[in-house]
Amino acid sequence: MAVGKSLPRKDSYDKVNGIAKYIDDYQFSGMVHAKIVRSPHARAKILSISKLSSWKDDWVLLTSDDIQGENIVHVILDDQPAIAEKIANYAGEAVAIVVASSENEANEALKSVKVDYEPLEPLLDARKALNHDTIKLFGDDNVFTNHRMINGDVDPIFERDDVVVVEGIYEAAAQEHAYLENQGCIVVPNEFDTYTAYGSIQCPYYVHTAVAKILGVDKSKFEVIQTVTGGAFGGKEDVPSLVVGLCAIAAQKVQKPVKLIYSREEDIVGTSKRHPGYMIYRTAASKDGTLLAVEADILYDSGAYSTLSPAVIWRGVVHVLGPYRCPNVLVEGFAVATNKVPNGAFRGFGSVQVLFACESQMDRLAAKLNMDPAELRRKNLLVEGDVTAFKQLLDDSVGGMETLVQTLKESDWSTKWKPAPDPAEVIQSISTNPIRKGIGIATIFYGVGLGGIGKALSRTGAYVQVHQDGSAVFAVGTVEMGQGMITVLSQILADELGISYDKIRMLIVRTTQTPDSGPTVASRATTFSGRAIIKACKPIKKSIIATAAKMLNKEIEELEKEEQFIRVISEPTVKISIDEVITQAFLDRKQLASFGWDVESPDTNWNEEEGHGNAYVTYAWATNVAEVEVDLETGEVTVQKIYAAHDVGKAINPQTVEGQIEGGTVQGLGYARYEQIVWNKDGNILSNNLGTYILPGTKDVPEIISIIVESNYAEGPYGAKGFAEQPLMGIAPAVTNAVYNAIGLSPDSIPIIPERIWELIKQYREDMEMEEKA
Repeated sequence: MAVGKSLPRKDSYDKVNGIAKYIDDYQFSGMVHAKIVRSPHARAKILSISKLSSWKDDWVLLTSDDIQGENIVHVILDDQPAIAEKIANYAGEAVAIVVASSENEANEALKSVKVDYEPLEPLLDARKALNHDTIKLFGDDNVFTNHRMINGDVDPIFERDDVVVVEGIYEAAAQEHAYLENQGCIVVPNEFDTYTAYGSIQCPYYVHTAVAKILGVDKSKFEVIQTVTGGAFGGKEDVPSLVVGLCAIAAQKVQKPVKLIYSREEDIVGTSKRHPGYMIYRTAASKDGTLLAVEADILYDSGAYSTLSPAVIWRGVVHVLGPYRCPNVLVEGFAVATNKVPNGAFRGFGSVQVLFACESQMDRLAAKLNMDPAELRRKNLLVEGDVTAFKQLLDDSVGGMETLVQTLKESDWSTKWKPAPDPAEVIQSISTNPIRKGIGIATIFYGVGLGGIGKALSRTGAYVQVHQDGSAVFAVGTVEMGQGMITVLSQILADELGISYDKIRMLIVRTTQTPDSGPTVASRATTFSGRAIIKACKPIKKSIIATAAKMLNKEIEELEKEEQFIRVISEPTVKISIDEVITQAFLDRKQLASFGWDVESPDTNWNEEEGHGNAYVTYAWATNVAEVEVDLETGEVTVQKIYAAHDVGKAINPQTVEGQIEGGTVQGLGYARYEQIVWNKDGNILSNNLGTYILPGTKDVPEIISIIVESNYAEGPYGAKGFAEQPLMGIAPAVTNAVYNAIGLSPDSIPIIPERIWELIKQYREDMEMEEKA
C-alpha cells in the first residue's frame, strides 16, 4: 500500500537540485520584456499619458486603447479593468505598459513615461466607505456583496435576565502572501492568431477564461501552461488573470514572446492581500455555559475591486460561529470597496478573521462564567448528529471533539491552565515581575470545497494512461504549488491500480490537454482530484482483472488485487504480478487509458434569503494550544510551544500532513504576531518589501507538536478530506488567548506587536483612573 505511508515527494529532487524550471528560467527566441506603469495615487483622474524626450524608438508604450478585446479582468463581478482608463482607484494600479528588449531597458522605459493625474479624495477605511455620502466606488453604498446567516431569534435571548452576555469589537489586519516566487508569466504568439501563456499560476482555467476575453479570441485559441510554481497561498488564484492579461496585451501588440516578472515591491503593492476585517460580536450563554445566541456584524475591506470578495465574505459569514452549536444566530457580512489594492484569496479565505473574533469571544465568555475555556468548548462543540447554526446536519467525519481531547492531553492542559490573573496586580508588579506566562486554546472548523455558492465551479476531471511496461501517467486540472498534490495523487493512483509509486508521473497542467477541474483552492485537490482519479481507474481496473482471469484460467469473481499482484482468493499463493498482466492486456488490446469526472457531492446549497443551507460537503476540524511568554517591559510576546491537532479524514502521506501543519502554523504565527501592511495617509503601502514587512524567522518559530486525527470521510479517496488551509487558522486566537491568560488583558486586534501590548496596559490604566475619579 502506498496510501498512509510517508513516501518521498515527487518534486523534491528537482527542486532541491535546481533542476525545476520556474517562470523566470524560461527563454524564447526574440523574447522582449514588459513592465507596468503604476499609479502613485490611491484615487486619481488620468489626464494624459505621454513619452518624454528620453524615449527610445524601439520601446513600445501601451494603454487601455491598445486592448483588442474587453478591458475587464473576469473574476465574479467583472468590475476591474486590466488597465485603468479614466480613473486609477488604488496606488499601484496599472495605467500603461512598456515593452523593451531587456528587463533593464524596460525599467529605463518606465522612467520615460509621463502620466498627468488629478488626485481625488480616496476612501481608505472600510467603515467610512460604507454608505459614504459623496464618494461612490461601487453602487450607491460601496458594498460589493453582503451575505447573512439567520437561525432562530436572537433578540428575546439577549433581553433575558438569566443569561450571561459578552460583547467584543475585533480587528484583523491585512496579510501579504509572501510566497517565495513572485508573480510572473510569458505569453507567446503563435500561428493562426493563437497564444500560449506560461506562468506561476494557481488556477489555469481562471486565467484561460479571463485572458481570452482580454485578447478578444475564442478560448480554443488561447492556451495556459502552468510552470513550476513557488508558492501561492491564494495569491495566485485571481491575480494571475491580471498579470497574464497585461502580458498578453503586450504580446498581441508586438507579436513577440513577452515576459513579465514582478519585483517583490511590485508584488506587494500591486497584488491582493488577506482582507482586513472589522467584527462586532455579541454572545449569550446560560449560566452553565450553553451557547444560546450569537449576533455579529462583519465588515471586510475589499479594496478597489471586488475580485473574490463575494465568495470571501460568504465563507466568513458561514464560519462566524466557529465549530459550535447555537440555536439563535443573526449575522450580517459586508464586503466594502475602498481605494486600496484589491484584496482576494488567501489561505483560510475569509474564515480566519471571524475565527479570531469567535474564539476570543469564547475565552471572554469562559472568564465571565468562571469556567475553564477548554470545558466551555467541550460543552458546545459540534459532534456527529448535530445541526450547525446554518441548519446543516453533520453525519460524517466530525472529528472536532477528538482534536480537542488529544490536544488537551498532549499539552497537559489540566495541569498548566490557571485562571487569568488580575490585570491590576500584573501592572503593579511590572518592575518586579515583568515576565508572565500563559496558555491559550482555539478550536476551529473549515468547510472543504467551494461550497453552496461556488458549486458551478465544483467539478474535477482526471485522465489516466497505463503504459505497456507498467508505468503510468495522469493529468488533472488542479495544480501543484508546493502543497504536495502530485505526491498524494500518485499514491492514490498507485493503490488503485497496483502500480509502483516510483513508476507514476503527473503531466504538466495545460488547458488544451487537461480537464477544467475548477480552481485549486478551498483544500479541494486531494479530495476531488483524488476521487476523479479513482473514477478514471475503474475501466482500467476492469481490463486488468479480466486479463488476469484469462491468464490464470479463473473467473473474475475468484480474483482480488493484493498490492501489486492479482491473486486467487481461495488459493492465496496463486498470483501474478500486475506488471505481467498489463503487458498481456496491451497484447489483448484492452482499454488501459481512461477519463474520470467528479462533481462535488453530497450536493451543497445555500438559501440566500433565509441565510442557511448545506454549506459544504464536509468539514475539517482542528484544535490549537499555544504557550506564550509576555515581557511587559518591552511588550514582546514570545510563543514557546504550539500544539496542533488536525482532523484530516485520512493522512494519505503523514509526512506531508505534518509539513502542512508546521508550515501553516508558522504562517498563522506571522498573522498573530508580526505581519501587517502599513499604508500612509495617501494610500501608498509603506511596508513594500521583506525588510519592512516583517515575517517570522527561524528563531521565532516555537516547538510545534503536530497531532494527526483521522476521522474517515466516507466520500473521500481512502477516507481523506482536504485540510491544508486550516493549519494557520486557529493560531492567532490561541496566541491572543494565551496572552490574556498571562496578563489578564485580552487583545482585540492582530497582529499583537509590542505596541499593542503597551496600548492594552495604557488603556487599562486610563480606565482605572476614570473609575477612581468617578
